Amino acid sequence: MARGWNDFQKGVEVKSSPYGNEVTVCYNGLLAKSGADQVYLHYGHGDRWLDTNTQKMEKSFRGWEKTIRMKNDKTIFCFKDSANNWDNNSGSNWVIR
Repeated sequence: MARGWNDFQKGVEVKSSPYGNEVTVCYNGLLAKSGADQVYLHYGHGDRWLDTNTQKMEKSFRGWEKTIRMKNDKTIFCFKDSANNWDNNSGSNWVIR
């Protein structure tokens, strides 16, 4: 099961779920603070962004949230808004293990 963690400075938090291999990604970073009307979670699995997916996040009191299912021991992710602006952690993305 993935462990929860946070990067408060960049506005990213990962919350582990009691339901097996699900995690909730919370985002209140650069795009959210810049007034994005919609934020999307873009993610892939493993070391090479396998099975990439882009999912619409839901607005919440924490910012934007999306629950996803991990397919293996590593998921890489970043964010984009509806105007195709990206927040990829200065090219490093974020990783869930």
